[in-house]
Amino acid sequence: MPLPMSWSRTHAHGSQPSPRSQRVSLSLAIALTSVVMVVEAIGGWWANSLSLVSDAGHMLSDVAALGMALFAVVMAQRPASARRTYGWHRLEILAALSNGVVLIVIALLILGRAWKLLQNPQPVSGGIVLIVASLGLATNLIGMRLLAHDRSCNVRSARLHLLGDALSSVGVLVAGAVIYLTGWFAIDALLSLVIAAIIMFGAFGILRETVDILLESTPPGLSPPDVAGAIQCVAGVRAVHDLHIWSITSGMTALSGHVKVEDEALSRSDEVLNAVKATLRDRFGIEHTTIQLESLDYTEVGEFHT
Repeated sequence: MPLPMSWSRTHAHGSQPSPRSQRVSLSLAIALTSVVMVVEAIGGWWANSLSLVSDAGHMLSDVAALGMALFAVVMAQRPASARRTYGWHRLEILAALSNGVVLIVIALLILGRAWKLLQNPQPVSGGIVLIVASLGLATNLIGMRLLAHDRSCNVRSARLHLLGDALSSVGVLVAGAVIYLTGWFAIDALLSLVIAAIIMFGAFGILRETVDILLESTPPGLSPPDVAGAIQCVAGVRAVHDLHIWSITSGMTALSGHVKVEDEALSRSDEVLNAVKATLRDRFGIEHTTIQLESLDYTEVGEFHT
């Protein structure tokens, strides 16, 4: 009687928060950020401050990032199927990739506007900037705290939005104080350039990581030769070939490989296979594995020896 078919297996993935905890944290962060974004936009318009409006624009990207992160977390909980055997986990990476692109666009817009203002500085109300920027900074810190324990690429990219915004809020506070005390309006545009640079730096980091995952590159910190060497230390294993290591999503590493074993070990193939899997789990944290055990004389289809 054939065994029932299963499209996926459940594995533990470190100490990640539960999906419900992720949804609650993200929802609270979205609500807080949305309110303060509106306040900063109005305050920036009222104070004639590009740095404050830029901070509001960054907060708009925060809301989008958090919203996409929440959407991805919800979709990732949908069950795997015959068509999508890994489920919807890659949506988290697509959301992070979209966030990175949005950040770059926002940074370029800020750079263009700041350059124009540097050539023709406009009066800015330093007092209003100080008050509104303080509120923005507090909101960013609260949002980062809510997401502090989540290590997924998707939520980390959203948290990076908040970190960049928190840094820019500190800068806006400094600019507001300088304007209030000295009347030097050009600092508003100069700070906007710094904010744009911070945003762009973070965006390129997100894009690099997400593209690596989509290209199924070996995850950082893992070396195929080291992994193959560890497998070959298992009793009965003689060689490893066709080894592939990649990420399904952030924190979910997968591996496939062919393992040649001694003839005697083939009689206890289940024992050898479990020993290989235990090595991969305990030493490298890899639990999604597909291992093909082969005899020393096995010839792959399409291969010919002379």
